[in-house]
Amino acid sequence: MSRHLRSARKGFTLIELSLAIMLGMAIGAMSLALFNQQLAFLRIYRAQNFLTEEAPIISMHVSKLVGKAERFRLHDSVADALSGANPRSAASPVLVLNFRQPDGVIRAGILSFEDRGSGLALYYYVVPLSGVLGTPQWHITKVPTQVVFAVEQGILRMSLSGPNGELITYSGAMTQ
Repeated sequence: MSRHLRSARKGFTLIELSLAIMLGMAIGAMSLALFNQQLAFLRIYRAQNFLTEEAPIISMHVSKLVGKAERFRLHDSVADALSGANPRSAASPVLVLNFRQPDGVIRAGILSFEDRGSGLALYYYVVPLSGVLGTPQWHITKVPTQVVFAVEQGILRMSLSGPNGELITYSGAMTQ
């Protein structure tokens, strides 16, 4: 009777095990590199959020408001704007816009960059006919660190400073 000897091998050799571990480490290193690249991309995207998402919305709201206004004034505070005292020609955080209604009455709106207790924001007030100003109708944005209105060579400019040092300037003239 002949006996067949079976191999007593039940596991991997040292070379096979080393190759499997090295292959697993290479796949893990590539996965970690891709993950780090994705995190870096998300940081860049988040840093540009003000420019890509917030700035176009601000531009749309402000351009529609200024485009419909008949005239404007700059002031240092909402109180000065409401009373009409101390109009300025220098850069200011408050802009008063006057609108002519269909019945000929002039109404005013105020754009003001101020801190009302919940942080800096660009607020829009509608000035009632009674002249008593309440709370803002809405805020346009809470993202910028500074908003300045100025008139340069007859052109109204609004400069916004973003949270990452971005500076955006919108310009517009009054249409007749």
